[in-house]
Amino acid sequence: MQIVKNIIDLNNTLKSSKKEEKKIGLVPTMGSLHEGHLSLIKTALKSCDEVWVTIFINPTQFNDPKDFECYPKDFENDINTINSISSKINLFIPESVNEIYKDDITVDEFELGFVNKVLEAKYRPGHFDGVATIINKLFNIFLPQVVFFGEKDFQQTLVVRNLIDSFFPNISLVICPTVRNENGLALSSRNKLLSANSYKHCGIIFDCLLFAKENYLKIDYADLLNKIKSKIEKINEFNLEYFEIRDEITLEPFSKSNNEGRFRGFICVKVEGVRLIDNLLLD
Repeated sequence: MQIVKNIIDLNNTLKSSKKEEKKIGLVPTMGSLHEGHLSLIKTALKSCDEVWVTIFINPTQFNDPKDFECYPKDFENDINTINSISSKINLFIPESVNEIYKDDITVDEFELGFVNKVLEAKYRPGHFDGVATIINKLFNIFLPQVVFFGEKDFQQTLVVRNLIDSFFPNISLVICPTVRNENGLALSSRNKLLSANSYKHCGIIFDCLLFAKENYLKIDYADLLNKIKSKIEKINEFNLEYFEIRDEITLEPFSKSNNEGRFRGFICVKVEGVRLIDNLLLD
């Protein structure tokens, strides 16, 4: 395993790979790795000559400073976990925020359209501006042929697609299926912040998505939302922040008059103050 911590060394390493015309795969992460991340890495290993995993907790995508401070960190375990998969994986862990942002920790401006107005964008103002900023920086540094992201953060994949279509036509985007625990909870680094008692009840989130899949064409939308809210909030310290059904490409809302296309259910539940998001294709 090769671990690089600064841009100069990284550029020197990448120069050699590009000279040899290696197919480079990139898996951007914020660390605190779990099986969901590992599925991205394993998929990348199957199709790329060289795989890079980045671990960088990007400050510009956090609208809440406390959320940034509390985000789980375990770099030593992350390194050991990646090494257990394959010694051929390369790791970029910037030694400081300034390695990426220099002395200007600000977001760049991108026209992200409707994706930056609804769902997570509505509840986390500026979040996707920060996501687009760091992804744009990483893409320009690595110039990978393929990038790998998880379906769990589906709205984020739309932001990535927007950047690729606008600026990086030679990059292919691979979206890997959501990895879940035995109760259906989507794996997330934030799950580590939950108490054991709350964690064991979190399967209700996926249960609600399955309920929506079964019933969204059968019952009134307001009734569906009320039933999901009731299922969630009967559990102590579980609060529904949103549940919405939207077109998976445009994110336009579903309605009886707008039912052409493929629709996803998007949900966010606050559990002990920790935001857990998930989504499911309903068609």
